[in-house]
Amino acid sequence: MGAQITGSMLYDLVHCPHRVTMDLFGDTSKRDEVNPFIQLLWERGNAFERNVIRALEIPYVDLSRYAGDEKERLTEEAIRRGEPLIYSGRIQSDDLLGDPDLLRREGDGYVPGDIKSGAGEVGSEDDGRPKKHYAMQLALYVDILERKGLSAGRRGFIWDVNGREVTYDLAAPQGVRNPRTLWDEYQVYLATSREIIARSEKTLPAYGGTCKLCHWYSACLDELQSTNDLTLIPELGRSKRDAMVEHVQTIQEFAASEPSRFIAGRKTVFPGIGVGTLGKLHQRACLLVDPDGTPYLKEPVELPPSALEIFFDIEVDPMRDICYLHGFVERREGDNDRERYVAFFTDTPTPEEEERAFAEAWQYLQEAGQCSVYYYSKYERTIWRKLREKYPGVCTEEELEQFFDPGNAVDLYFDVVLPKTEWPTKDYSIKTLAKYLGFSWRDTHPSGAASIEWFHRWVDSGDLEIKQRILDYNEDDCRATRVLLDGIRVLPVRV
Repeated sequence: MGAQITGSMLYDLVHCPHRVTMDLFGDTSKRDEVNPFIQLLWERGNAFERNVIRALEIPYVDLSRYAGDEKERLTEEAIRRGEPLIYSGRIQSDDLLGDPDLLRREGDGYVPGDIKSGAGEVGSEDDGRPKKHYAMQLALYVDILERKGLSAGRRGFIWDVNGREVTYDLAAPQGVRNPRTLWDEYQVYLATSREIIARSEKTLPAYGGTCKLCHWYSACLDELQSTNDLTLIPELGRSKRDAMVEHVQTIQEFAASEPSRFIAGRKTVFPGIGVGTLGKLHQRACLLVDPDGTPYLKEPVELPPSALEIFFDIEVDPMRDICYLHGFVERREGDNDRERYVAFFTDTPTPEEEERAFAEAWQYLQEAGQCSVYYYSKYERTIWRKLREKYPGVCTEEELEQFFDPGNAVDLYFDVVLPKTEWPTKDYSIKTLAKYLGFSWRDTHPSGAASIEWFHRWVDSGDLEIKQRILDYNEDDCRATRVLLDGIRVLPVRV
């Protein structure tokens, strides 16, 4: 008998089909160690789930101390008794195996639910949409219940980190322009899972932003580099690669091709890839295969002149929903380009400390006077807007928007790198570009995810060495932004 299809398998399949293949058939000796941040997510998720259950004021059957066949038997007995709520059950039918956090009796059947330490929907609370990876897990549980004649309907629910119960209507159209239901999506993922298990579906690795946290990252990257996979071209992800692969398989082949052969009328032969995008991706392929390829500007860049430049980076813990560090590196003209790092750290993960650090960071910028501020991506602006709403006494909306006016605050990623530069690198992350320009982080494993894991250890231990590690990492991120700015300023222009 082949492997059973589980909720975690469908969860992974939504993000990366090749992860499922590797977990089933990959050489385990090639697995990376579990990323400490992923380990933290598991631990925090389990702790959150336990706290939610302990706080319940309604009766429930707790099966969390059981496992395997015994847990399944006890779940079936609880269902036959008509228990109103079952925690940590186990159900299976045919090749499907489910471990729903909750089974709740509604009418003559049961509805499954999961407890998540993240938000139950993607998007704003007013315009939230189900998370597909959550929906596929719930759909699996519903499918099993249906096969056993125990389902109360094609729906499930999420108890999320905000204390909300989010209903997932699996039978409802996903939108006016998308009449497909989540149940329809589930049927596709279910079929794909079976094909992967039967090895009739061949999956390929693809390079993307989430890869670095996966335990197959090194193995997949080795394969991608050995095959010169198209996803090593910036902004050419899995879906674009899969649309192109019948016509062109490698970066070298793409670079050697004439783009016009892929254009018919005003469209390309690749679904979802326009003529302009095709040309841009082709230029990047040519740059990557050129042994003498160097970065360049596609048009002149005007940057705000200032005697004081400030490079800005923040650190945020999404699990606690707190911004715990605002870091700045300042450089003054005429002072031998001397730099100074200034940081505002939340010593405890409380609203009071978060507000204090935000207020002090804002006051620092006000006292800095006329300056040019540089940051990388919209994250800093997004988080500061959120902080202003949480703590309106710090500054007004008008003041914050004036601060982020492009005339004096430059998002190097969206305003400069993406639209106006090309680089011979596999992505345009700040770490990739700064390292290309010769910058080195002091930490051996620098990342925002690592910083979050360090912050949790700092909160638990109060170890000043851990706090300093966080500060050093943030300072290096700020300095990397400065290195990138200096590199951009000397790039040649190629029209």
